[in-house]
Amino acid sequence: MKRKRYLLKTAARVFFCVGLSVAAAGAMAQQNSGSLQNPFYGSITARPAMDAVLPLSLDDAVRRGLQTNLGLKEAEDGETLLHGQELEALQEFLPTITVSGGTGVHEYDLAALGFGPGVIREFSAFFPPNTNTAGLSLITKADVTNGQVNYDQTLYSGPVINGYKAIRAAEQVAHYQKMTARGEVVQQVATAYLGVIADASDVDNERGLLEADRVLMEQAEAKHAAGTAARVDELRARVEFEQQQQRLTASENAREKDEILLKREIGVAPGQRIQLTDPAPYSDLMEQSEQELLRTAYANRQDFQNLTQQAKANYYVMKARQSERLPTLSFSGNYGVTSVSGVGAHGTMVAMGKLQVPIFREASLRGETDVARAQLDGVERQLAGLRAQIVEQVKASEMDAEAAKKLLEVAKSNVALARQALADETDRYKAGVDDTLPLVEAQAQLAGAESNLVQSLYQYNLTKLALARSTGVIELQYRSFLGEK
Repeated sequence: MKRKRYLLKTAARVFFCVGLSVAAAGAMAQQNSGSLQNPFYGSITARPAMDAVLPLSLDDAVRRGLQTNLGLKEAEDGETLLHGQELEALQEFLPTITVSGGTGVHEYDLAALGFGPGVIREFSAFFPPNTNTAGLSLITKADVTNGQVNYDQTLYSGPVINGYKAIRAAEQVAHYQKMTARGEVVQQVATAYLGVIADASDVDNERGLLEADRVLMEQAEAKHAAGTAARVDELRARVEFEQQQQRLTASENAREKDEILLKREIGVAPGQRIQLTDPAPYSDLMEQSEQELLRTAYANRQDFQNLTQQAKANYYVMKARQSERLPTLSFSGNYGVTSVSGVGAHGTMVAMGKLQVPIFREASLRGETDVARAQLDGVERQLAGLRAQIVEQVKASEMDAEAAKKLLEVAKSNVALARQALADETDRYKAGVDDTLPLVEAQAQLAGAESNLVQSLYQYNLTKLALARSTGVIELQYRSFLGEK
């Protein structure tokens, strides 16, 4: 009975711990903190830095993240722990067979066992003739060798059966927690990778603008030296050139910091030089109706499956509590052989069935059942709330993706217009129609438009990743949502 109650407590405790870890993982996924507070923002460094540059595609980065992410490793350890708990619970259904044996010299005090001189004289008639019973020693020794096989098995126990089912469901909870963690890793790694791509695009834009500013500054210096332009034009061109140097430095610094973040996400040593081999992906989303997206979400969202298994686990815990009122049937037995020197060997056997019926534990049984039922009701309410949340998240992600797409199209148009405006103003400046002020303004407008285009593409890709995550298919379909190379 103690073992069965221990099994029930183990099922409840394991399920409760898994539920807490699931909730903690979901909460931590919303935080942009360090790996000490959120293990999903840390990883295990797979190997030290090498001299050669490491080429890194998006698929390579995701694969490395799945291999080294700390949060995912913790979720995998949780699944292994639950599998071990399941094996322990399974043993309750299997027979337990043990074999024991031993040999040794035993010394017996016959007087201490009740065979004193008076008893021996009473049985003297049974001894052979001419036996001197008065000279018999009351201390005797014997070599005893024994061996025994023991067998125990629970034939029926409601708490054991339902407790095992509860732990099986808790193991499924841990499995879906691990799959949720994998989706979190894919989203974070892809986000970090796309962030570095966006930073690299910014750096390239800033370098191009810096080179253009250098040419304009040299031209302004030449014109001023020739006396065809005022000194203020030369100063404006130099100020713009130096400001562009500052912007380039800031962009390079941002890219280097985001590269360090990406390396931490995927377990690459901070000093390892990397080269991203994938360009910024772009493709339009495949047309899907809202109902199709919701069906996909309900079928693939790991947190939804997770909570479903939590409800199942709580149901079996409640059934286990209720079944404690039922009788428990078990069987045990053993067979052994004992050999005593001078006497010979003799076999022993025990075969015993055991029926246990609880008589008066109604108060505790009702209390435990009520607790389990309250926990089940709580999880079912969470499941209903999650259904509504999935609808909200899918709709919001879909609207964000559509809005980001429209903003991207506007950003593309703005870049084309800004480039045309800069080309026209450059021609006017070379023709001597305008001074450097309109040219500097046109350059600033192009710089802003190109930076906005990079960020718009980055945000569009992030919204597509969020939509893939909200429908539960990010690990398998992140490429199709982002678009092929």
